[in-house]
Amino acid sequence: MAKFILTGFADEIDPALSIQMDVLDRLDIHCIETRGIDGKNISEYTPQEAKAIHARLADRGFAVSALGSPIGKIGINDPFAPHLDAFRRLIDVAHELDTRYIRMFSFFTPQGEDPAVYRDEVMQRLSALVEANRGSGVTLLHENEKAIYGDTPERCLDILKVFDGDILCTYDPSNFVQCGADNARAYAMLAPYIRYLHVKDSVYVCNSERIDHGFENVSDAHRPAGQGDGKVEWILSQLVQAGFEGFASIEPHLSNNPNVPGTGADKFTVATSALRGLLAKVL
Repeated sequence: MAKFILTGFADEIDPALSIQMDVLDRLDIHCIETRGIDGKNISEYTPQEAKAIHARLADRGFAVSALGSPIGKIGINDPFAPHLDAFRRLIDVAHELDTRYIRMFSFFTPQGEDPAVYRDEVMQRLSALVEANRGSGVTLLHENEKAIYGDTPERCLDILKVFDGDILCTYDPSNFVQCGADNARAYAMLAPYIRYLHVKDSVYVCNSERIDHGFENVSDAHRPAGQGDGKVEWILSQLVQAGFEGFASIEPHLSNNPNVPGTGADKFTVATSALRGLLAKVL
């Protein structure tokens, strides 16, 4: 039987970890995908600092579902060596936070250029990350972020086939919408590799000039799950049929949506209710 464990990017509630936990507690969610904690990105923490964060989380009964890391979220022409060093430290952070997943990306390619030109460099960099991670017990999960090499179903599949289990898939239906990809086709292509789900939705906006480099500046095209073009209910139904057991991570991205008023906590609550409503239909 399928099982969806709810988690989320609690930094969209509030920068402070204590408030993040308070709100998640009220929502009966006891996992966090760590990205921003007390105003710092997870990539900025040392393993020793992460150990202290883990103690705070454990004291309140929380577990870490994944590191919502920014690894691979740099330009393909940006220096890679410092990024690789930061990744090695993040593996130790993952161990201290007792999580087996690190979310990652496949590098922004220059706007207006064919991403295929950069395929070899992308694969070389991903290979270095895979080798650094080998034997760690941590699984790398590639997210289909807008404007990176792996932003289309075809290029995601390219990566997943090349690395054959060393990199698996965090599936984000909203990001595919924003790239103009059809989620029914994307899901069919990537289903064997999906280990983790990011839950938000979008209405397609044809604006190829926009590159979204962070959730603070997203467009108001983002919607609660089921209210956009992402076929989220259908994807959940397919995962149920496949017997999916894993995390569904709430990532509201509603900060600039005037139709969902209130604080970060209010918006996160709306996003959570939307997901639970869809799950009630498909389970």
